[in-house]
Amino acid sequence: MSTVDPTIIQEIRYFTPHNFVGEPVDGYRQPICILTRPAAEALHKAQLELLRKGYTLKVYDCYRPQRAVNDFVRWAEDLGAQSMKGEFYPNVDKTRLFEDGYIAAKSGHSRGSTMDLTIVKLPARPTRPYRPGEPLVPCFAPKNERFPDNSVDMGTGFDCFDTLAHTLDPRIQGVQSANRMLLKNTMESLGFVNLAEEWWHYTYQPEPYPDTYFDFPVSWKSLRRAP
Repeated sequence: MSTVDPTIIQEIRYFTPHNFVGEPVDGYRQPICILTRPAAEALHKAQLELLRKGYTLKVYDCYRPQRAVNDFVRWAEDLGAQSMKGEFYPNVDKTRLFEDGYIAAKSGHSRGSTMDLTIVKLPARPTRPYRPGEPLVPCFAPKNERFPDNSVDMGTGFDCFDTLAHTLDPRIQGVQSANRMLLKNTMESLGFVNLAEEWWHYTYQPEPYPDTYFDFPVSWKSLRRAP
């Protein structure tokens, strides 16, 4: 992504321990966003629109190798691994992660045209590093209480396993709703489709590789041969 638009902030969460697993995820060797060329070029256009309004995009995840998805599945099946429950899924019993659709054996991210992202007000202040073992606050807590992400207030944090993360949940109102709609309208105007259950999740359509689930690692070396 940085070769197409270096102004988009990249905060690749699965390279870090600040995610629902609680440790770096298999397959993320470097914290970079890899996308198919059409998706990256469309995202660049979205960034230009937001820059004119005083905002920037920030991506949390882009291409996700199948080995990372497999890592999620292994974690979900280990009912004892719940170190991050207090932030990412406080109200969800881990036995229901598959049934409720939070974890699946395949992900559209592995096809290279899906990304998780948010909006940051300019000038962008850096998000402080997550400190493993720090007290966890529910992802749906008020913005000034949950982990201090530098994004605008979307009503929940990223990867919040809760119905409040549904893009059009009627409980999300005011500024929070307006921020979600700014992201949604900007992305949809350029060919992206939102996943209704996750305000941060968008897929570029038509996908260049709709039936291919790639497994090369996320790294600069892979980027040179990525689709």
